[in-house]
Amino acid sequence: MERITITIDEDLLATVDGLMNRRGYTSRSEAIRDLIRDAASRENILSQAGECVAVLDYVYDHETRALAQRLTHELHTHHDLSVATMHVHLDHERCLETAILRGPAPALQKLSDTVSTQRGVSHASLHIIPVEPHTHAHAKDHSSEA
Repeated sequence: MERITITIDEDLLATVDGLMNRRGYTSRSEAIRDLIRDAASRENILSQAGECVAVLDYVYDHETRALAQRLTHELHTHHDLSVATMHVHLDHERCLETAILRGPAPALQKLSDTVSTQRGVSHASLHIIPVEPHTHAHAKDHSSEA
């Protein structure tokens, strides 16, 4: 194993220490290795053109001029990626939307970036899961039918 030295500010170190304590890591090194593994895994998924499913969550201010229409327009423009959307009213100004997406990871990331960078959108998060293609058809058991 290689030894490296990094320099980070106090606030970021406090974040690493908090993560370390919450998750039960025995050292900062293990916590940082795990964060790097997570980032590497995400980069690997994004570099592949295979089929993925994703969940895009975002909170937005529905009072922001024409934002709801722009968000709806983006999902309609990418109807080939959009499976379903759930809309929740959090309070008088804010809404939470969760979009279930399916398609190549780079396209899902691009749609996520387009949605999450709209003025008035906050707390956006994209979770991508690779989907292995089916190699065989599912056979239905007809033995119980008469």
